[in-house]
Amino acid sequence: MNRWIRAGLPLALFLVIAWFLLKSLDRNPRDIPSPLINKAAPSEVLEGLDVLDMQSQALRVKDLKGQVWLLNVWGSWCSGCQVEHPLLNRLAAEGLLPIVGLAWKDSPAQSRDWLSRLGNPYATVLMDLQGKAAIEWGVYGAPETFLIDKDNTVRFKHVGPLTADIIDKQLRPMIEQLKP
Repeated sequence: MNRWIRAGLPLALFLVIAWFLLKSLDRNPRDIPSPLINKAAPSEVLEGLDVLDMQSQALRVKDLKGQVWLLNVWGSWCSGCQVEHPLLNRLAAEGLLPIVGLAWKDSPAQSRDWLSRLGNPYATVLMDLQGKAAIEWGVYGAPETFLIDKDNTVRFKHVGPLTADIIDKQLRPMIEQLKP
């Protein structure tokens, strides 16, 4: 019997590890659960941030109360941000909802230059130089996108670059459902 325990224990351990590995193959690494989903958005931390002076009349976060809006965390240093940027420009041109840009750990000069070259889809750009606001929002890395409803509740979070498929199949239907 002692021999069976010695032989069976490593086999059982191997089977448990194999099961967890196989189970993880079905998961999308971009599907990172957020504790903010269906909770109040920490919008107040955005109020204290400096606004990038690209717009003559920058939208303030408190002006978004009662609206559905998008928060996009980006940086001029972020290659994934460059990939999704044309899609954000297109979404902004549709006028479906205001998009707030959170320039994360980036300098105002580099952010301004990047937006001048690639276009500015944002109703306002907030500078999170130290990354403190991103921490409150639970940001893992750039880009990340959040959809906030008119009651200031986070309804959607996407980690990584947005794609046309994600916008058309997930984000747009959710926006249309949340807008009156």
